[in-house]
Amino acid sequence: MTREPFFEVQIEQQLHSRRGGTAFRLELAFESQQARTVLCGPSGAGKSLTLQAIAGLNRPDRGRIRCRGQVLFDSVRGIDLPAAQRGFGYLFQDYALFPQLDVRQNIAFGLSKGWLNPSRRARDPRVEHWLQVFELEHVAGQRPEQLSGGQRQRTALARALVGEPQALLLDEPFSALDPALRGRLREELDALLQRLQIPMLMITHDPEDLAFFGGLALQLQGGRLVGRPVDQEAQP
Repeated sequence: MTREPFFEVQIEQQLHSRRGGTAFRLELAFESQQARTVLCGPSGAGKSLTLQAIAGLNRPDRGRIRCRGQVLFDSVRGIDLPAAQRGFGYLFQDYALFPQLDVRQNIAFGLSKGWLNPSRRARDPRVEHWLQVFELEHVAGQRPEQLSGGQRQRTALARALVGEPQALLLDEPFSALDPALRGRLREELDALLQRLQIPMLMITHDPEDLAFFGGLALQLQGGRLVGRPVDQEAQP
C-alpha cells in the first residue's frame, strides 16, 4: 500500500530585475514520504524561496503544493490558501521575534488573530506548556535582546509549535548559533520531533544538519534540483 506523501511540490517562479529582465528562475518538483525532508545547497540556490512558497509567504507563478493530502496551492484550479490557514509552524532564519514583546507574548503571538499584541498579563495554558518544555519560565518576562542565542531559538520554536501545526518548516534554524550550542539544539529538536510525530521540512547549507536529521535530502542549485535525491533512512 502506497503511503500518502507528506509534501508534494511543483512550482515555477520568476524573479525579475529592476530593468525587467529575469534575475532568477525557480523551477522544481519533488515529493517526500519521509517525515524529515532537508533542502540543501549553497546560498542563492532557491531554498528560502521554496520554503516561503510552501508556507504561503510568496505566490509561485505556476504549480501545485500539497501537504499530507491537502491542496494548499494550485494555479490551475485557482487555489491559494493564506499562510495562516496552511497549518504550518514556521521558524525564520533570524527567528523574527518581536523586540517590543517579552518571551511569553512572542510565543502567544502565534495564537493571536488580528494585529493586537498579546497581553503581558495573559496566561494561556498552551503558552505555559511550551515555556516549560523549553525551560523558558525564568525568562518569560524578558525581551529578545536580553536572551541568549539558544533562548531566542527556543522562543521562536515554541511560537511555531504553540498552534499545534501539521508540519514544521525550518529556515536555517541553527546558522546563528555557535557550534557547541548548535549540536545540543539539534539533539533537542530531534527528540521533540520524535515525540510530536509531525513532519519537518528544513533548509540548510550545513552538511552536519543533513547528516544528523536524515530522511530525504534534496540538493538545490540555481533554482533547480540537481543530482539524485538521497533517502538517507534507506541507506545501509
